[in-house]
Amino acid sequence: MATFGTLSDRLTETFRNLRTKGKLTPADVDGTVREIRRALLDADVALPVVKEFTAKVRERALGDEVNRALNPAQQVVQIVNEELIAILGGEQRRLQFAKNPPTVIMLAGLQGSGKTTFAGKLAKQLEKDGHTPLLVAADLQRPNAVNQLQVVAQQAGAAIYAPEPGNGVGDPVAVSKAGVEQARRQQHDIVIIDTAGRLGVDAEMMKQAADIRRAVDPDEVLFVIDAMIGQDAVNTAKAFQEGVDFTGVVLSKLDGDARGGAALSVASVTGRPIIYASMGEGLDDLEPFYPDRMASRILDLGDILTLIEQAQAAFDEEEARKVAEKIANDQFTLEDFLDQLQQMKKMGSMKKMLGMLPGMGQMKQQLDNFDESEMDRTEAIIRSMTPGERRNPKILNGSRRLRIARGSGMTVTDINQLIQRFDQASKMMKTVARGGVPNIPGMGPMGKPGSSTKRGKQQQKGRSGSRSGNPAKRAQENAGIAAAAPAAPTGSGFGLGGGAPKGAPTEADMAEIQKLFGNR
Repeated sequence: MATFGTLSDRLTETFRNLRTKGKLTPADVDGTVREIRRALLDADVALPVVKEFTAKVRERALGDEVNRALNPAQQVVQIVNEELIAILGGEQRRLQFAKNPPTVIMLAGLQGSGKTTFAGKLAKQLEKDGHTPLLVAADLQRPNAVNQLQVVAQQAGAAIYAPEPGNGVGDPVAVSKAGVEQARRQQHDIVIIDTAGRLGVDAEMMKQAADIRRAVDPDEVLFVIDAMIGQDAVNTAKAFQEGVDFTGVVLSKLDGDARGGAALSVASVTGRPIIYASMGEGLDDLEPFYPDRMASRILDLGDILTLIEQAQAAFDEEEARKVAEKIANDQFTLEDFLDQLQQMKKMGSMKKMLGMLPGMGQMKQQLDNFDESEMDRTEAIIRSMTPGERRNPKILNGSRRLRIARGSGMTVTDINQLIQRFDQASKMMKTVARGGVPNIPGMGPMGKPGSSTKRGKQQQKGRSGSRSGNPAKRAQENAGIAAAAPAAPTGSGFGLGGGAPKGAPTEADMAEIQKLFGNR
């Protein structure tokens, strides 16, 4: 949740203050809108956007849709969510491809905004979708820009057209036109043109970008903007729209911004949709931009759909079915566990995936303390075993464990802990696969649905207190009942009800996730 951390915290706190309200008065609404306005301004959202946004929220919050609501506070959250989606663009917009290839995509933006890196990310993503992109090095001003694009193209496994050395040498308009012709000859169905940027908006830069646009007549002109530049994002976007115009926006470095005002401003001010969001340094760290999902992240409602899509892309369905059968038949081995670790690593950062769960904004400290390198250490231990040891850990005697510890750079204690946790996890997964309800360590016993355990009966009986005729015994039993009673819920993501948000992991869950993949 680093993307909109400060904004998310402020909005969550604002909504929490509404939890005790049975009915919202105009004063309550005005106070809430005032806090939302402050939160948005602190997040560097453009003033015109803030005014329009808060005016709509206030109008709807004072309307009948809230007055008739059973829970006015939750209704206000829903209104804010819907208005956030609206200023973020409303609906997701995909790339528009040409009817007759190649599709020409021109990238524009300031120097340092992340155009070159985005070019590699886009090329890699398009190749995964079955396209054959060609990168064209038309940034001939910035020192080593051509070399950088060549390195990025190699990392992405994409073809590149770079006839000029750059560093001030060559005609970017001529290179762009020649690049499109090269794509036609070599039957590339997409051309991605990386153009020059400047430290600031200037006439020369705009003229060059406009000349390239006229020369190649691109199907898409994507304006790449650094999400961390705050209020300047709006002025820069307006200047590019007037000088070159663009068909879509790419938000880069979105993972490093604690405020994210650019994302909430650009689409609304320019009327152009945000098509991609760059969420990290790796070439796989590129996501299609979904306004509704981004609004959910801002409001700490989670982003389960993106998480599911990443899982579907990383996991093989047939392989998952085989693993499920192995688990049910008690045949799941450390070799299978290693394969599952590899699949999970394909999904990307575990910390990032956990951050997409609802309510994780309240568990930032636990999330920050999550050590992803433990997965690497676990992998090192398993890889130091022989195939026979992975398939049957029961043969791991003292000398074998010492050899594995030396080979993986770990200790025998680490090996013992991994084997113990693997046994526990295997039993738990086997129980689940057979339709049972597991007893999860750290989370307390879980009875079967509809069952009535002895402990549950005692707690139910204890609601009315002890009925013993002996006063001393009665006092002792009542004290025991009070001590055994479950703690009161701390509230939801917005403090709008009891319990954690649906789907949100508890601290015990986080501890178990860390234990399962780690050794320390």
